[in-house]
Amino acid sequence: MEILLVEDDPGDVLMTREAFEDHRVPNHVSVVGDGVSALEFLRKQGPYAQAPTPDLVLLDLNLPKMDGMEVLAVAKGDPMLRHIPVVVLTTSDAQEDVVGSYSLHANAYVTKPVDFEQFIAAVRQIDEFFVSVVRLPGR
Repeated sequence: MEILLVEDDPGDVLMTREAFEDHRVPNHVSVVGDGVSALEFLRKQGPYAQAPTPDLVLLDLNLPKMDGMEVLAVAKGDPMLRHIPVVVLTTSDAQEDVVGSYSLHANAYVTKPVDFEQFIAAVRQIDEFFVSVVRLPGR
C-alpha cells in the first residue's frame, strides 16, 4: 500500500514509520512536511512528478505553508483526488477540528496519543483497518 504521510514533526514521522515497518503488512510511506508539498505530491507537480499515487493519506492539521484543513478542502474538492482516503492524524482533540474535518469529507479523525506505545498502536490500527477491512479504490 502506498501511504502519504503529511507531517512536519520529525519525531512523529519516525514513530509513524516505525509503526508501519514493524507491522505485518509492508507499506511504502512517502513523507512531506507541509501542506503545499502535500498538494504538489498528490497532483504530481514539481519535484513530485514521479510520485506514486497514494492509497491513503495520513494528514496532520498543524502544518506550515498551508494547514491540514486547507489541504483537506482542496483535495476533497478536486475530482482527481477526492477518492483517496484521508485520515486526519493530529494532536488536536478540539471538537471544531473534528467536525470541520468530517465536514470536509475526511474519512477518519484520529487524535495522536501522547504515549509512544499508544501512538504505535493507533497507527497500526489505522493500517490494519485500511489494509485488511476496507476495500480501497483501485485495489
